[in-house]
Formats: sequence, structure tokens, C-alpha cells
Amino acid sequence: MILNKGLYGLMKWLTIIVLPALATFIVVISKIWGWGDIGSAIAQTITAVATFLGTILCISNYNYYKKDGD
Repeated sequence: MILNKGLYGLMKWLTIIVLPALATFIVVISKIWGWGDIGSAIAQTITAVATFLGTILCISNYNYYKKDGD
């Protein structure tokens, strides 16, 4: 699987910056507003998505450089 440069850049930005920041924000806000365990569940889900996307990015990056090395 090889992603084009624009999609790769967007996914990398989302995975490295946006999703971890969003998960942290949800945890903090849920404690302030007394949402209980729902905030933690949402943050864990976001973290799982970020981990999945990070894996896809790693595979794409590997395949891109493997192709150039042939």
C-alpha cells in the first residue's frame, strides 16, 4: 500500500498532532465536566485509531522506500 504525498502528509499530521491532542483534550474536559468513564472511553478509542493510522503510515513509508530502492 502506497499513499500519495498529499494524503500521506494529512494522515501523518492527524496521527502525530491532532489525534493525540484531541484525546488529551477529551480526558481533561471529561474530568472538568464530570463525564465519568465516557471521556476515558472516547480518548482510548481515539488513541486506538491513531495507533492504527500510524501502522498504515509506517507500511506506506516502508513500501515507498522499498520501491525506490529496487
